[in-house]
Amino acid sequence: MTSKPKGTQMSEAYIIDAIRTPVGRRGGGLSQVHPADLGAHAIKGLLERTDLDPLAVDDVIMGCLDNMGPQAGDIARTAWLAAGMPESVPGVTVDRQCGSGQQAVSFAAMGVMSGVQDLVVAGGIQNMSLIPIGSAMDVMGHESIGHPEIEDPFTTSKGWVDRYGTQEVSQFRGAELIAKKWNLTREQLEEFALESHERAAQAQDEGRFDNEILPFGDIENDEGVRRGTTLEKMAQLPPLEEGGVITAAVASQISDGAVALLIAGEQAVKDHGLKPRARIHHMSVRGDDPIYMLTGPIPATEYAFNKTGMTPDDIDLFECNEAFAPVPLVWMQEHGIPHEKVNVNGGAIALGHPLGCTGGRLMTTLLNELERTGGRYGLQTMCEGGGQANVTIIESLA
Repeated sequence: MTSKPKGTQMSEAYIIDAIRTPVGRRGGGLSQVHPADLGAHAIKGLLERTDLDPLAVDDVIMGCLDNMGPQAGDIARTAWLAAGMPESVPGVTVDRQCGSGQQAVSFAAMGVMSGVQDLVVAGGIQNMSLIPIGSAMDVMGHESIGHPEIEDPFTTSKGWVDRYGTQEVSQFRGAELIAKKWNLTREQLEEFALESHERAAQAQDEGRFDNEILPFGDIENDEGVRRGTTLEKMAQLPPLEEGGVITAAVASQISDGAVALLIAGEQAVKDHGLKPRARIHHMSVRGDDPIYMLTGPIPATEYAFNKTGMTPDDIDLFECNEAFAPVPLVWMQEHGIPHEKVNVNGGAIALGHPLGCTGGRLMTTLLNELERTGGRYGLQTMCEGGGQANVTIIESLA
């Protein structure tokens, strides 16, 4: 787990179970579902499968970005209530950008490790079809606010401009900057993207997601996998910027979905007769250059290895979010991590990236794949807005 001060005793944090909706593609089968109902679906499924009295839950922590409209008003609390759960149980919504779902699990683990809480539901929710990505960043010109001169979160801050100027701050620019700095070609990126789709299709065909997905109506599988795609088709797509190498084919997909995990402390495991599936071995978060934005997993993973004394050889499986193909490619290169151990069932390029949900989705998939393959340790990391990155290492107890 995270480092313990000498002479202190700290409880363990366990993952009891994890359930998610399918990931719907933009405009797909989940696109018109209220985000609270997506979250409620995962929460209800989690508590039914664990046969847990919902009154035993101390808190509900959910990741979500662009908290506007149906995602406003503390979506974690709304989803819990929409699931028909007790009003006495509170909820809180976390925004660490794309890492929000992973951070929600970390906060839940901190709560039970400290002894402040015993049982926490954690995860994430996002409907990107209803609330487009970045909606919360450009609302100042709306007539009810009336400040069209504030075009983004950064460039009207004197302190920000003094430090970083008025240059573009976006994930798209970050992906291009990374590809240029590490001399990645468009062909390399597209080969990685194609393999993501092929791995995801194989995983679906072999039923590897069956234990983690709770069908939503007639939507039973992740909708984003492109089985018929080829390198030739990818090569026809225009780059996002002239002369660039980033296209839609090498980017994560706009998606909708929700996930819920049950995190428990040692005493709660005993009191409720629960059977843990994994133990949180380590959790940390670090920051990096906010202009490059997507390089955070590199120093964050180095920090986690230094903190735990582990190396890539100690980790059986990795999940590094495929926000854009350059992110996992340079991360693997910098740490000497073989692709054979990374995103073995495909990643966000194929499966989709419902922003606030993805951190929990990655952990759910990692948990199930460790069990399927008999692996012991899995490491998850994600790039996040502001140049941040979370790292979580879990130990399978299967």
